[in-house]
Amino acid sequence: MITNYGYDVFFAVTGICLALGLGSYFFIDNIIVKTTIVSLAIILFIFTLNFFQDPERITPQDDTLIISPADGTVIKIENVFEDKYMKCETTLICIFMSPVNVHVNRNPITGIVGYYEYVKGEFFAAFEDKASLKNEQTHIGIENSKGKVFFKQIAGFVARRIVADIKVGDSVVAGKRFGMIKFGSRVDIYVP
Repeated sequence: MITNYGYDVFFAVTGICLALGLGSYFFIDNIIVKTTIVSLAIILFIFTLNFFQDPERITPQDDTLIISPADGTVIKIENVFEDKYMKCETTLICIFMSPVNVHVNRNPITGIVGYYEYVKGEFFAAFEDKASLKNEQTHIGIENSKGKVFFKQIAGFVARRIVADIKVGDSVVAGKRFGMIKFGSRVDIYVP
C-alpha cells in the first residue's frame, strides 16, 4: 500500500519514469543509451515505490505501552530534561530513518494532543546531534491518564517535507498514522 501522504510525489515520479522509459524506448536508437535510461527509470520507480510504502501494523491495545512513532535505527538513548511539554526528566530515544525505512509516522500512545508546534530550521544530516536542535521539525505532545509523551519529527539533509496531520485537541489512537517525513529523517521521542 502507498501512503496517501506521498501520492503527490509518487505519481509525479511515476509520470517522469514513464516518460523517460517510453521516450527513450521509442525515440533513442542507441541501445546502450536506451537501456541505461530505461534501467535508471525503473530503479527510480522502485526506490519511490519502496519509500512511500505504508504496511499495515497491528498495535497492541495496552494503555501501559508506548510504541515507536517511526521505523528505523535507534541512534541514541539518554536521560534529559524535556522543557517544552513534559517539563521533567525523561528518556530521549532518537530514531534515524534511512531512505529504505518506512517513513509513515504513528501515534506512540492513545490520548489527547496537548501540544503542537512547527519549527522552521536548517537541513543537517538527520543522524547528527545538531539536527535535533537546528533542523526543521514539528513538536507534538500527547497526554492520557498514564502520563505524557513528547516527540519531534525532524527533517534531514534530503528530507525537506514534514507532514503532520494533527492538531491540539485531537483525540489520537496508538499506532494510527498521523503523518510522515519524506526522504530520510529522524524522530526523537521523550518518554517518562
